[in-house]
Amino acid sequence: MGTKGIEILGINVDELVAKLNRALADEWYAYYQYWVGAKVIKGPMKEEAAAELIQHAADELRHADMLATRIIQLGGTPVLSPADWDKLSHCGYDAPKDPFVKKILEQNIKGEQCAIQVYNGILQMVKDKDPVTYNIVLQILTDEIEHEDDLQAVMEDIELLQRRD
Repeated sequence: MGTKGIEILGINVDELVAKLNRALADEWYAYYQYWVGAKVIKGPMKEEAAAELIQHAADELRHADMLATRIIQLGGTPVLSPADWDKLSHCGYDAPKDPFVKKILEQNIKGEQCAIQVYNGILQMVKDKDPVTYNIVLQILTDEIEHEDDLQAVMEDIELLQRRD
């Protein structure tokens, strides 16, 4: 992004880059949590749940790319080391130590709910001040809301299936 493009932003660019880097750390954790969860998952409807997790992992990786690109456009540097993710992350990483499908879904629903809060906060920060970041964050927030709904729907299906047994 050129100097005039940055100059017209009605926002502290360094603060925005810092927030985007924190969100970037969250996306990397979310990607791995979804990906590894899909590998270790066990229980009823594990294939359906795993397919959803893999799709969400791909979305989280796409989000990471969008954030890194925007950080660079704003003159910042994306977080360079995975060692920094833990320091920066809002939502953290919840290792799928219990591979039971409902437990993995609960962990990922919790992560999506955190992400929804994070992106809603960034959206409010850039609203009417940075239309490019606003549109990127709105796309990501829309996906995160959809992810929460998808995971809750799978959870409901499993609970209905278990009641019938």
